[in-house]
Amino acid sequence: MKVLYSPFRYVIVRTMAEICSICGLPRDICVCSEISKEQQRIKVRLETRKYRRAVTIIDGINDKDTDLGRLAKKLKSFCACGGTAKNRQVILQGDHRQKVYSYLLQMGYPQENIELQ
Repeated sequence: MKVLYSPFRYVIVRTMAEICSICGLPRDICVCSEISKEQQRIKVRLETRKYRRAVTIIDGINDKDTDLGRLAKKLKSFCACGGTAKNRQVILQGDHRQKVYSYLLQMGYPQENIELQ
C-alpha cells in the first residue's frame, strides 16, 4: 500500500503484486520453479571421445525453464574448464561429475533426481 500526498488530501493507492500466470500466486511466493526442478530427471555422465578425451555430459535439464547457455557458462566457470550447450545438453571438457553434482544441489535440484553415471 502506498500513500501519496496531495495538497488537498491524502490519497491511498493499493498496488497489486504481480501474479504468476502458471500457478496464480503472487510472484514473491510462486512455487512454479521449484515444482519444475522436482520433476526433472538429470543425468550426469562421462564419455570418452576422440583420442581418449573425457567429457562430462549433463542431460535432462528442461531448456524451457532454464537457459542452458547461461547454465553452461556458470558450470564452466565453477569447474574451470571449457564446454558448450547444444542439443539440450551441457557438455564440459574433462571429468567433472562430482563438481557438477554439488553445483546442481546448490542450485536447488533434489538429490534423488540427479543420477551420476
